[in-house]
Amino acid sequence: MGWTDSHLHQFIIEDKYYSIPSPDDWKPVLDERRFKLNQLFPSNGYKFIYEYDFGDSWEHQILIEKILPPESSLKHPVCIKGRRACPPEDIGGIWGYEEFLAAMQDDEFDPEEFDIEEVNAILQHLK
Repeated sequence: MGWTDSHLHQFIIEDKYYSIPSPDDWKPVLDERRFKLNQLFPSNGYKFIYEYDFGDSWEHQILIEKILPPESSLKHPVCIKGRRACPPEDIGGIWGYEEFLAAMQDDEFDPEEFDIEEVNAILQHLK
């Protein structure tokens, strides 16, 4: 997404919550660091929710469209397709983003822009 991972997040998969557990959790969560996607989604067609920044409530519905065989030469994720720019961090959720877009109409921010090469350069440096 291009965000800085400076807010809490969770994955909601079949009524189970995956995140990084904390003593402050108000509901039980499974430790996301102990799971890989291929353990949770054995085939195409699964949907789940990714929520980021509980204050701004960015909620994304993710659909597993196609599972490709792993490439042994790659040790990092690769984006094969995408669209639209990532909303800026701390913009106030979808409501703040709508206001931001209205205010930025004549500026350099293009919400339709997507640079797959930039995304893959960032993903290559993830460990």
